[in-house]
Amino acid sequence: MSKIGKQPIVLPEGVSAEASGSAITVNGPKGSLTKKFSRKVILEVKEGKVLVTVSGKGKSSMSVWGGARSIIFGMVEGVSKGWKKELELVGMGYRAEVSGNTLVLTVGYSHPVKIEAPEGISLKVEKSVITVSGADKEMVGQIAANIRAVRPPEPYQGKGIKYLDEVVRRKAGKAAKTVGAPTG
Repeated sequence: MSKIGKQPIVLPEGVSAEASGSAITVNGPKGSLTKKFSRKVILEVKEGKVLVTVSGKGKSSMSVWGGARSIIFGMVEGVSKGWKKELELVGMGYRAEVSGNTLVLTVGYSHPVKIEAPEGISLKVEKSVITVSGADKEMVGQIAANIRAVRPPEPYQGKGIKYLDEVVRRKAGKAAKTVGAPTG
């Protein structure tokens, strides 16, 4: 029995949900999200709550229960509060700027790298911090990962694009390795 799947999702004020079979649409002030789940997932909206159940008691049915409930909870949070990820540029001469819905990164390559933001995602740059925000948690995380993948932080000097709360493990360089080595 799923402990998370059994818990109902309370819809905050201003958020509405509509379930039809194994699909759900959640509407709120930050937008509208629709998701279709496995046929094993049964969704009901009653008295301002979303109830998630599964058909059958098999292992495959139980395995999708808690995950479906967590995804719906993330959808409700997204349309009411929104999701955001912050990335930081570390390195001399690394710059980022937003023009329209395109992020232009200058991060040490011979050309600027352009990343398009899909509909529903907004990009903002302040000093050396890039903020990716939107209602869809999965899309916000994927766009942030795409931006980080342009120049991941390297372990020697820590230069690159990293999440704001990420800790980059640093390695000692060549000079530190030769200390105490036999000369010969």
